[in-house]
Amino acid sequence: MPRNPSSNSGHTRADSLYIPATCRIEAVSELTPQEKLFRVSLPDGRPLGHRPGQFVQVSLLGWGEAPISVASSPTREGYFELGVRQAGTLTSAMHRLEPGDTLGIRGPFGNPFDLERMSGRDLLLISGGCGLAPLRSLIQYCEDRPEQFGRVCILYGAKSPADILFKEEIRTWEASASFACATTVDNLPGGACYEGQVGQVTRLIPPLEIDAPRTLAAIVGPPVMYRPVIDELKQKGLTEAQIAISLERHMRCGVGKCGHCTIEHLYCCSDGPVFWLSEVSGLRGAL
Repeated sequence: MPRNPSSNSGHTRADSLYIPATCRIEAVSELTPQEKLFRVSLPDGRPLGHRPGQFVQVSLLGWGEAPISVASSPTREGYFELGVRQAGTLTSAMHRLEPGDTLGIRGPFGNPFDLERMSGRDLLLISGGCGLAPLRSLIQYCEDRPEQFGRVCILYGAKSPADILFKEEIRTWEASASFACATTVDNLPGGACYEGQVGQVTRLIPPLEIDAPRTLAAIVGPPVMYRPVIDELKQKGLTEAQIAISLERHMRCGVGKCGHCTIEHLYCCSDGPVFWLSEVSGLRGAL
């Protein structure tokens, strides 16, 4: 059975888990040529009630519905944000929306990052590609409540300089006394103006000085990055019980009913999307 069939948030859904709330788009900004950031507010300004790592089901009449991770922290009140890559009919339709337009929201859904277990620990937050969007929710939470955590290190890898998300915020994190932050790109096209590191995100891990017993790691990114990143973390002394991963599957209902996102006996939409590696490493197709 799903361990989190609805949500552990404080969000009140008075009618039904399946009826979307009509939400207003407050702002739209371009992150890259393929990704946009949508700032959204719920009716009456009520909070979404999410926790870092959760997602919502976003719908547009005539275009369908899709799961999208929340990209902002619940500590940022009055709105929530969604980082959306233009990758299909629904997301293409979303990219044509403007401030003042509306969309449907169900949720929040899913198992979030375990903030209670992370409290007081050093955190190693690793993302690749558009995985920085959902991890940003946890990063902002750490940024707003620094007293709750130990040393926080952010590692991020993008395909190219043009694909780097949240460029201004990354510069802020790099300059922050609360964070250590390093970025790399896989490829450096000719003529690109970029002075940072080049190579896979895994190259950022060996130079780190980690207090392994005190550290927990969180990984969000494309499936291809998980195994090599996990291997590097194990080289640093982290166990599978210290590594949280966020998995993507084709989620539809969002509440562990339809079975489209199962990983053996688990539902990615309600048991996940955030799992401890020790929970899923032995399951076929999990990684």
